Amino acid sequence: MKTYIGIDLGGTNVRVAKISEDGKVLSQVKGPSYGTEGPAKVMKNLKEMIREIPDWRECSGIGIGVPGPVDTKAGTMVLSTNLPGFSGYPIADELSKEFGMPAFLDNDANVAGLAEALVGAGKGLGTVFYVTISTGIGGVLVVNGKTVSGKHGFGGEIANIIIDRDREKINYLNVGAVENEASGTAITRKGKAAFGDDKIQHAGNVLDLAAKGDEKAKEIKACMEKDLGQLFATIACVCDPDMFIIGGGMTKSADKFLPGVIEQYKAMSHTAVHDTPFVIAGLEEPGIIGAAMLPVSNGI
Repeated sequence: MKTYIGIDLGGTNVRVAKISEDGKVLSQVKGPSYGTEGPAKVMKNLKEMIREIPDWRECSGIGIGVPGPVDTKAGTMVLSTNLPGFSGYPIADELSKEFGMPAFLDNDANVAGLAEALVGAGKGLGTVFYVTISTGIGGVLVVNGKTVSGKHGFGGEIANIIIDRDREKINYLNVGAVENEASGTAITRKGKAAFGDDKIQHAGNVLDLAAKGDEKAKEIKACMEKDLGQLFATIACVCDPDMFIIGGGMTKSADKFLPGVIEQYKAMSHTAVHDTPFVIAGLEEPGIIGAAMLPVSNGI
């Protein structure tokens, strides 16, 4: 069975693992990424960590997941907010030359979705759309085992989709962008405004209050469900997936909001797509497994 090197590279930490083609983590090395210290330091550290993996020479390829949009053809980051100096830097090419095997780069949300599509909940399906609902909202379309990133690397970047133009301006995203209205950060913000900072620490607190019957919390929850329902209905209009897979921290409270989201989705979508299943992501390490699946996705 083939094995691959998977790298989960963030602005603070990095993980490097040897992973089998069926998604099993065989060995792993973790450490600081030195993300703020520039490409030279980050890449030197990465190379050292790869060499710590037992029998790394037996691996068939390298996959790297990074935060932000990626030019997957060039193997470079388009934006590198969390990794200063990496915009346009040839990460994949440098690792390929260093270790004598093909290397591929993609966005961290994309690789998590790829993992679920290839060896997780969507295994065997032709078209899967993965949505992560956590601090922010992200997504990726996986078709026949390949992520669809588009010309500029922004394919699946659903955070900025407008669900209501009459909302308040929050940040650089569009007014009414779904991330600013239905992410964990958004629900926490709305909860703090309604109940105070001392009562709301995270989005789960709001959903718990709603479950207990608090009217203000139920209102926030209902708005979230409608906004997410509209998001999924919009996605279905574009790609009509075999399955929606949902990941991210908010899935811990999925039982409290997902039924309402599905109800709203059906209210705003064509009857033909009402049977599309919504499934919670099941892999424990989707980021690093998905990174290792990039070579698999590219036929290596």
